[in-house]
Amino acid sequence: MTGLERNADVVKMASYAPLFAHVEGWQWTPDLIWFDNLRSYGTPNYYVQKLYSNNKGSVVVPITMNKQTIAGTDSLYATACVDKTTNELILKLVNVSGKSQTKSIVVDGIKHLNTIGKLTVLQSNDLQTVNTLENPTAISPKESEIAIKNKNVNVSLLPYSFTVVRVKM
Repeated sequence: MTGLERNADVVKMASYAPLFAHVEGWQWTPDLIWFDNLRSYGTPNYYVQKLYSNNKGSVVVPITMNKQTIAGTDSLYATACVDKTTNELILKLVNVSGKSQTKSIVVDGIKHLNTIGKLTVLQSNDLQTVNTLENPTAISPKESEIAIKNKNVNVSLLPYSFTVVRVKM
């Protein structure tokens, strides 16, 4: 196997397929980006992939609740990491339930957190809603600020949501 062939395999493994679909000629529907001859839109899955890609961080750190890993507890999934380039803590939280949840995340092991962080939420109350050419951002990330108090991140997780919190350290 040549170096070029190895690199091609890495690219294949790191890409999402199928990626593009023309609205009038497609074979299946898990495509991320749909288009016609003049317009395009990303699906909610596209935005999830983009949020994970843009918030991957450098070092994974443990995130627990009641000394247990958050992995399906109360319909909640979470990961945490530090981005050494931007010096930020990144929390990614998924609420798969149909009910809002408020969680208080205590950050240990970090000397200082800014009092304001960036909150990005991808959410829909209706699991049947999709993005379309006519409404390309029906389900798309919404950004706002979140207050951080004494290394506590109090976050309201909307039903059926993916939430990213970024806080400068």
